[in-house]
Amino acid sequence: MKVREITLKNLWLENPVFVQILGICSTLAVTNNLRNTLVMTVGVCFVTALSNATISAFRSFIPRKVRMMVQVLVISFYVILVDLVLKAYIPEVSKALGPYVGLIITNCIIMGRAEAFAQANPPLISFWDGLTSGFGYMLVLVVIAFVRELLGFGSFMGFKILPDSFVPWTIMVVPASAFFVLASFIWIARTMQMKRRGGK
Repeated sequence: MKVREITLKNLWLENPVFVQILGICSTLAVTNNLRNTLVMTVGVCFVTALSNATISAFRSFIPRKVRMMVQVLVISFYVILVDLVLKAYIPEVSKALGPYVGLIITNCIIMGRAEAFAQANPPLISFWDGLTSGFGYMLVLVVIAFVRELLGFGSFMGFKILPDSFVPWTIMVVPASAFFVLASFIWIARTMQMKRRGGK
């Protein structure tokens, strides 16, 4: 039951992006290309899940006064792993994402789950909480990236799918467009949530 509640909260009811408004910087910066967005969000899922599990496993040995430093150290370790794997196996994506891979360390979602959940719960359920929080983040970014790439380039995952007569929306390529797409997503999602609550 707890697993179901956590999943529902992290994906929908308390989604980190459109409810808690966390992780906005990367939402604006990396969502003009769906492939890069998928790689970035998979990295965030990996880091959030494993850092949550690690911090939870060692929580009773970590002095409270230095817990934040230890959390950052654990998160940094997994972010460096992600960075090294990207540079080794998909260097073109690593180059396109630039400093945003390293900035996963400062993602508020990861720090927030470590502090709010992993510090008070067992490793396995903390792993699931981190993983589903990452999936909640991924859900929003993938939708935004799909809209921006389709309208900005007329393509899907780098493959052109719209006819040559389609005129690309140049504004969709620049980060400012992510504000409009994200705002529209939040408006639609929150309206659906409010209607659902009102219907009960």
